[in-house]
Amino acid sequence: MIFKRKLYDKMLEWKQQWGGQYALLIKGARRVGKSTLVEEFAKREYKSFILIDFSRKQKRITSLFDDMSDLDFFFLRLQQETGVVLHRRDSVVVFDEVQDFPPARQAIKHLVKDGRYDYLETGSLISIRKNVQDILIPSEEMEMTLHPLDFEEFLWASGVEIGTTLLRTFFEKRLPLGSAHRKTIRDLRLYMLVGGMPQAVDAYLTRNNLQEVDSVKRKIIQLYDNDFMKLDPSGRASRIFKNIPAQLLGNASRYMMETALDEKRSEYLETIVSEMKESMVISVAHHTTDPNVGMGLHKSLYAYKMYLADTGLFVTLAFWDKSFTDNIIYQKIWADKLNANLGYVYENLVAQMLSAAGKELYYYTFPTGKGNKNYEVDFLLSKGQKLVPIEVKSSGYKTHKSLDSFCEKFPSRIGERILLYTKDYQMDDSTICMPVYFTPFL
Repeated sequence: MIFKRKLYDKMLEWKQQWGGQYALLIKGARRVGKSTLVEEFAKREYKSFILIDFSRKQKRITSLFDDMSDLDFFFLRLQQETGVVLHRRDSVVVFDEVQDFPPARQAIKHLVKDGRYDYLETGSLISIRKNVQDILIPSEEMEMTLHPLDFEEFLWASGVEIGTTLLRTFFEKRLPLGSAHRKTIRDLRLYMLVGGMPQAVDAYLTRNNLQEVDSVKRKIIQLYDNDFMKLDPSGRASRIFKNIPAQLLGNASRYMMETALDEKRSEYLETIVSEMKESMVISVAHHTTDPNVGMGLHKSLYAYKMYLADTGLFVTLAFWDKSFTDNIIYQKIWADKLNANLGYVYENLVAQMLSAAGKELYYYTFPTGKGNKNYEVDFLLSKGQKLVPIEVKSSGYKTHKSLDSFCEKFPSRIGERILLYTKDYQMDDSTICMPVYFTPFL
């Protein structure tokens, strides 16, 4: 199925404003729909297009890049090999999975300068050093990121054309949804179970069977795990990845390498984490040592939490060793009986939503003064000259001690203070209690 994606409109802006001056690289994790989106764009917006899939490495095509000195000859052979006629300023050449053939990416500089056609690229795990160390990254290249389907795109796919337009209005006016809240939160729970990977969404829409959806997600997770084994044959990246749910459940103030790998942090491990983050399979929230505007200046490089970029995959990975029928997260989310011990599913969802909205993820912990216990503010945003601390809860809202204590500790720095939870919008004294589906608007 072809799904409506928000990035399409941004790609149109690129074509209209920058098509003849820059190539466009669509980045994203594998299986988020990059190739489908780019091919659909090429079909609809150009008179003709050529798509080269470098994951297949067809010698008759890759050999064309051996000599780029005569572009007239290059394009003549390219059209002959593909059987596609290119039209000046009305055709696009697509380099799919360009990270698998770096010479093509390096050729972008000369192809864009030539000016005859537009160029689209897609790439996964493109930051891995072995794929770019021997080439000159072209400056004639713009980048955009494709995430898994967000909640609104999921609603569109499900036939809810209005998406979250009305939700934004309720958010801006700070109004409860009333009777519409129950359906909206139920739709959100379904989104959490299915996730935003196009194959999983397609499986749900065509088969209406969550067990088959789970099977699709397991295949995607295995694909990612294989990628991480290629990235790090020692298996550390794979173990770090698979331990993300357990680390969040452990409620530690950071990802504990000592428990995940039984070894201390090292420069090598931090390099692995950096490359895992660049793969866009995971997202990382860094601890800030001084919670204030400009948190990037006080980002801890060694204290961070990890989340999966797709909460649907997170649900499956959390019970990787269980069959679908034994996966209690599915049962509890579907029945809206997710207890505090499973609240990290909502925390992952909020991280996914904030990342998709272009927000850098930060959090803050500080001692309670009672033993070794800490208060923790799950996420920190900046708005103007003030901070917006966020606490995430999967159920009730009566207590939010960490949020209260943080605001008491830094009263002059606080703007709004927000509790994200599963109930309808309301105020609890000075705390704004928002349903979690408002997260993308923060």
